[in-house]
Amino acid sequence: MQLNPLTAISPIDGRYSDKTTDLRPLCSEYGLFYFRVFIEIRWLQALAENSSIKEIPAFSPTTQQQLNQIIENFNLEDAERIKTLEKTTRHDIKAVEYFLKEKLAKNPQLEPILEFIHFGCTSDDINNLAYALMLKEVRAQHLLPAIQQLIDYLKRFSLHYATHAMLGRTHGQAAVPTTMGKEFAIFTQRLIAQKKIFTAVKIVGKFNGAIGNYNALRIAYPDINWPEFCKKFVTSLNLEWNAYTTQIEPHDYIAEYCDSLKRINNILINLAADCWGYISLGYFKQKIKRGEIGSSTMPHKINPIDFENAEGNFNLANSFYLHFSSTLPISRWQRDLRDSTLLRNLGTAFAYNLVAYKSLYCGLEKISIDDTKLLEDLNQHWEILAEAIQTLLRRYATEMPYEQLKILTQGKKLNQEILHQFINDLKISDDIKQKLFELSPTNYLGYASELAQQLK
Repeated sequence: MQLNPLTAISPIDGRYSDKTTDLRPLCSEYGLFYFRVFIEIRWLQALAENSSIKEIPAFSPTTQQQLNQIIENFNLEDAERIKTLEKTTRHDIKAVEYFLKEKLAKNPQLEPILEFIHFGCTSDDINNLAYALMLKEVRAQHLLPAIQQLIDYLKRFSLHYATHAMLGRTHGQAAVPTTMGKEFAIFTQRLIAQKKIFTAVKIVGKFNGAIGNYNALRIAYPDINWPEFCKKFVTSLNLEWNAYTTQIEPHDYIAEYCDSLKRINNILINLAADCWGYISLGYFKQKIKRGEIGSSTMPHKINPIDFENAEGNFNLANSFYLHFSSTLPISRWQRDLRDSTLLRNLGTAFAYNLVAYKSLYCGLEKISIDDTKLLEDLNQHWEILAEAIQTLLRRYATEMPYEQLKILTQGKKLNQEILHQFINDLKISDDIKQKLFELSPTNYLGYASELAQQLK
């Protein structure tokens, strides 16, 4: 059966294919081939620039242009040729080497030095840099913009609803009031903090041969300072240098990268769950989209499916991230191959993550606050002012104020009339009574509004 979105095994290339298309140039096997070709060519150019390597003459502008055009014009046909070569080699990196030798064989300047393609390298010298560049581009082009889009929306939401009072709930029970804006400001600030951490994760690369000691390079050219030369090469790709590795870069930074994304996703799972709950309470109204159906049998329903979809896909992404961060940094002795198949699934995790970001954003765009419901809920719970009253009475040395309020309110719903009668019977000055009479569930907000408005 031919592959199309309806026959795809994974929803990433099936149901969600329209949401993940932009990742394909980076995270597919095509993308991996591209990055490998890029690194092999840049390594050959770096060797040619080293005057101590007499066997490679300085490349002419024409040769440099041909090398650069292989990168710039890399296409699906090139990737398919590499894949064809791999059927014989049973080795993906060697297939890239043979592909480049084919491409460059007719260049009179390059033909004599074709054996300097992949010179002194082990496969992971190429692979670790390919994945590093992939992670760098995915973060810059897709993950950070999606996170920032959510931050921007939540910030606007927080400011817009900064003064909209709502009933607080601790342990699922009615608690002192807050504002919707302040609650969303919390999520916004958490995301801002974690985005900074994720942005700061250093993307690391190594280039030091089969065991991490530059053995082949040093035996071939003992007078070259290979650690310094290879460091310069890796940093020229705008990657951080790791001087101490086995055959493979140990992937600690990938674990950090994944753990950072997992923390961001946990915040957004929390947000999605809260939004789902507020919709259930009637605090949020959802926009009706013409033609959409909520239930196949209950015509009245508008289900919060975007928040549910987001939550599910965040959890899927996190399950990948957890496995990556706990498994990738472990390699037996100087190398085993478990990381190879795991790394190929990084794009799957990123795809689920992007689906989740998009679903959450879509859900947020559909909601608006029902102030009538917020006020109705607040006015059914005057007992939430017990905290305010007992605290003020403590200031003025009233006897056992907490205990008095506990007797009056614990496990009960109070209205304004009952609470005001209690205040009226207190043996306190009229000034203090007046202050208590002025309290209401809609104005006992502390600094909630100011905190939301001061969000940066």
